[in-house]
Amino acid sequence: MHEIAFHIGSLTVHWYGILVAAGFMAGYWTAQRRGLRDGLAPEAVADVVFWLFLGGIVGARVLYVITFWREEFADEPWSKIFTTRSGFVFYGGLIGATLCGIAFALWRKLPVWKLADALAPSVALGHALGRLGCFMTGCCHGRACDLPWAVHFPADHPTHGAGVHPTQLYESALNLVLYGALAWAYRRKRFDGQIFAVYLMAYAPVRALVEHFRGDYAPGKFVGVLSPGQFVSVGIFAAGAIFYHVLRQRAATAQTPDPRPQTPTSK
Repeated sequence: MHEIAFHIGSLTVHWYGILVAAGFMAGYWTAQRRGLRDGLAPEAVADVVFWLFLGGIVGARVLYVITFWREEFADEPWSKIFTTRSGFVFYGGLIGATLCGIAFALWRKLPVWKLADALAPSVALGHALGRLGCFMTGCCHGRACDLPWAVHFPADHPTHGAGVHPTQLYESALNLVLYGALAWAYRRKRFDGQIFAVYLMAYAPVRALVEHFRGDYAPGKFVGVLSPGQFVSVGIFAAGAIFYHVLRQRAATAQTPDPRPQTPTSK
């Protein structure tokens, strides 16, 4: 666990920020290159990426505040919501970025689902690097275990130096696999929106699996037997399945010739 990467004078640069920025840039670069295969101009991807980033940051922060309101914010000044450096939830960022990106694409009359397909694999890539930032910071840690690959954070960490599952590395590795699978599928997609929908359906069980090994939730946070992340995963998977069905049906309808006889026009 090494939160601080280096200092530049009085400026402290953290590994979390470096790795999140690296994930953002890797995602942006690969999405631009991928979009060219679908006739998307690099400018179209560049335009939407800013709004995805903005929506993602706001959404991730909002869901974190909602999730940990009682523990961190209920008895504190409202300014704490805006002044604390850490505290983001990926699912909030995904939801916020999706809504903001769709709204912007519709406003600018950009092809929403072509953009979503080009960006989806890159989200998994950026997320993989971001989780490495979580590992360096020690957040999103796992529950106690005595496995050979257990990690030990410092004694002043909430785990108190006990061996825990390296859940950040689990999710980073699984996101890299997901990135490769989605990039492969992108070249073989059959309708616009397919890759985005598959991403939602694939990431949801990945997150639910990793959540099983998480150890940073208080007992009162569980919804029945489900952690907050697992609970949201159910909705994310359902959304992906709905998108997949609706967009596939729409594409099939668009490709089906009209069976009605054509009325000749007089000249």
